[in-house]
Amino acid sequence: MNTIFKITFAGLFFILFGINGTAQVKQQKIARVDQMPNLPKPLQIIDYKKLALRFDSTVFDFNAKGKFWPMVWIDSSKKNFPQDVVGMYTAVGDVRQGKNNKGMFHEALATMGATLGASLVGIDKSKQQNLDYVGMLKNYYNKEAGWDIMMNNTCPEVALLGGGYGRDWWYDVYPNLLFYAVYDKYPKEPGFKEIAKSIAEKFFKADSILNGNYDYSYFDYGKMKPMKNNICAQPDAAAGHAWVLYAAYKKFGDPRYLKGAMSALTALESQPINPTYELLMPFGAYLSARINAEQGKQYDTNKMLGWSFDGTAVCREGWGVLVGNWNGIDISGIVGSTVDHGGYGFLMNTYDAAWPLVPMVRYDQSYATAIGKWMLNAANASRFFYPQYMPDEHETNPELAEVSKGVIGYEGMIRQSSYKEHEHLKGPVAQGDGPLWVLGENPKESQFSVYGSGHAGIFGSIIRATDVTGILQLNLLATDFYHDKAYPSFLYYNPYTTDKTVSITVEKGKKVDLYNTVSGRFVARNVAAAAKIKIAPESAAVIVCVPSGGKITQQGTKMLVNGIVVDYKFQQKK
Repeated sequence: MNTIFKITFAGLFFILFGINGTAQVKQQKIARVDQMPNLPKPLQIIDYKKLALRFDSTVFDFNAKGKFWPMVWIDSSKKNFPQDVVGMYTAVGDVRQGKNNKGMFHEALATMGATLGASLVGIDKSKQQNLDYVGMLKNYYNKEAGWDIMMNNTCPEVALLGGGYGRDWWYDVYPNLLFYAVYDKYPKEPGFKEIAKSIAEKFFKADSILNGNYDYSYFDYGKMKPMKNNICAQPDAAAGHAWVLYAAYKKFGDPRYLKGAMSALTALESQPINPTYELLMPFGAYLSARINAEQGKQYDTNKMLGWSFDGTAVCREGWGVLVGNWNGIDISGIVGSTVDHGGYGFLMNTYDAAWPLVPMVRYDQSYATAIGKWMLNAANASRFFYPQYMPDEHETNPELAEVSKGVIGYEGMIRQSSYKEHEHLKGPVAQGDGPLWVLGENPKESQFSVYGSGHAGIFGSIIRATDVTGILQLNLLATDFYHDKAYPSFLYYNPYTTDKTVSITVEKGKKVDLYNTVSGRFVARNVAAAAKIKIAPESAAVIVCVPSGGKITQQGTKMLVNGIVVDYKFQQKK
């Protein structure tokens, strides 16, 4: 049983205001982030929420005009469920898609990611244009194939056309993370509860069968058997299993799912070398911090963050977070290969890394400065994936940019182009791999990535500008799916060498007190509209907006206001 301590007002004043300005939690470094500039140049943070809203209205338009448009179509094959679904192009002009192959080839990474991205910026995709885009996602639940999990395609008939299906583990696991995130936004969507439970059962049984050994290329969820093929082992699939199982535990309360989540996380942590393959490792870092905070465990968050960032992956050589200034352009913060042609970062990977890494700071504020600095760099560099922001001399197809309609970016950004005809371009070079997927058939325009651009809502839900250029407000709750009750929480990072004062606007009609989890103190009281806070040089603040004058209690290292955790690492001052 946790002991709850009542704190007197006099004690509260000393503990939470104090006379000592030192932080309660020492900031931990991420070596890769230390190599990034505090203030990237040229600096411009675009409005990612506006971009995500424009992507949705532009791409989900069945009457869109222009070469290769529209980007969506109706798939009437009714795989897995007796309903039509909307397919979305993976890349502009991909010859495998649209009405080709009976309209069946479309990827969950694209349609599910775009549905989630739109939902995060406030669009109700369950009733848009008289269509339930959310309910359509059920068709990726492969019950006809006997796997009974979400997969990247709706059926095996088209799976070998590309995109990963039943042979490449992250492709089979990641759609289930996307589904669980969508389910959190639409908890009443018919049929989702049953699917979510089925996925959790499959992942729990798979983890039990694997018994700590995730050294496989993929897992056959139909035969419930681990498999090896020509794709190298992907032990970081354990991070995906763990995240889904913990989400299921928080949703359904089944202690088996908590057991499975911790079993998978233990398997991940025990790896002797960096097991990063693609996308999943940051979810392990997030979950490590969260389970430590909520369940009192001691997982090595620092190790998993290092694996996520440092580019020391062996199987997927060099996979991590890129750093550098290429010909006057800071590209630090984007995610992909740190070694391919001098570095090759990808749009979707960068967007999706923010999903777990930003809310992680709620559970372990010792990484506030590092994550704040990384996000400033990533937000700044990510605009260069889009042709309207990348100088023409750094693009493979600037003359074709019109096809993107200002909402579709290139798939990646590379130091030296992997296309022989573009080797002369100075890096960074915005390009994509689409033409390589179907050699001689996919057009140059397929370098523009619909699938990656659909995830813009992740950045769009997290990032807001403040009244100080270069200081962002990062919403820590936006992608913290299945979290316990929480008050509005935001991360601010000051990249400058001097103190900066930032204005914080709060919800109207309610007076709040502003608490900084980094310093362990209240920094403003009785705020009804806005307040100003001072942030030290090259430092971060994590501000939680709590009800003014709320009752403060303590449970172990947790500080609560009106029974809701505000600070997971509260250290009572002596």
